[in-house]
Amino acid sequence: MRILSIDGGGIRGLIPAVVLAEVERRTGRRVAELFDLVAGTSTGGILACALTAPSAEDPSRPRFTAAELSALYEEEGPRIFSRSLLKRIFSVEGFIDERYEADGLDAALERYLGDVRLSDALTQVFITAYDLQERTPFFFRSSRARTDPGGHDFTMAAAARATSAAPTYFEPVEVRAPDGSAYPLIDGGVFAINPAMCAYAEVLRDPATEVELVASLGTGALIRPIPLAKARWWGQLQWARPLLDAVFDGVADTVDFQLSTLLRDGGYVRLQTALDLASDDLDDASRENLAKLRREAERLIEARDADINALCARLTG
Repeated sequence: MRILSIDGGGIRGLIPAVVLAEVERRTGRRVAELFDLVAGTSTGGILACALTAPSAEDPSRPRFTAAELSALYEEEGPRIFSRSLLKRIFSVEGFIDERYEADGLDAALERYLGDVRLSDALTQVFITAYDLQERTPFFFRSSRARTDPGGHDFTMAAAARATSAAPTYFEPVEVRAPDGSAYPLIDGGVFAINPAMCAYAEVLRDPATEVELVASLGTGALIRPIPLAKARWWGQLQWARPLLDAVFDGVADTVDFQLSTLLRDGGYVRLQTALDLASDDLDDASRENLAKLRREAERLIEARDADINALCARLTG
């Protein structure tokens, strides 16, 4: 079993999209042909859906290449992360209401995913979310969608919308299954910004399955420090955004530690880069920052050239 896991990270999802485009270029094959399961959280969940969605013209082929999905960030990003002056004032910059209306995100997901369902995925898909009513993780699984179409065959657009409902950025969303069951969900990043361990555990639920490879793609590691002199005086209001970032970054690094310990001998590959050039904000979709994010991905590819070659050889061997 070969697993691909893609982190959350908002607009920074451009980084794994560019890296995957390079993997597809070197192998001459699509992501859905290279991996047996594609897992994602938030922006990674959007990529997971889009990379495994079948083409309308040829349902046996993926709808998009990874290179084409870069447009989801470079073209759609500025529209998704756009706020009117009224919204900025009404939300007090996101402190008393979500920072963004979901219209731009919903429209993009509709254009890219349409009415494709999880059961249509060309390889297994595993997407994280969090159920506000049950106070428990919620997983969108293509495998379960096929065995329980009435209860769990959600549209990919609905799964992508739920996994990207990051607190303070977008409002929670109620997702309905074909049988009418409703689930109030938010971004799975609150517990699994790096979903690689969840995907690994999902596969191991079948004791007969052997995991050959886990390839984990990050969206850029945070390097901006939180000064103690400032943080010691912060209360709930000041901690709201920094705490979310700290939880996301800490969880991602913890999963990396866990899997690098459990999977040795090349069974685990983590492709991550420090954000030396680009902003670490999840919502900086300015043209300048998008160009920097692409450069960050290109620098990662240059720095990890041998590792990417080895990964590609393993995927095609």
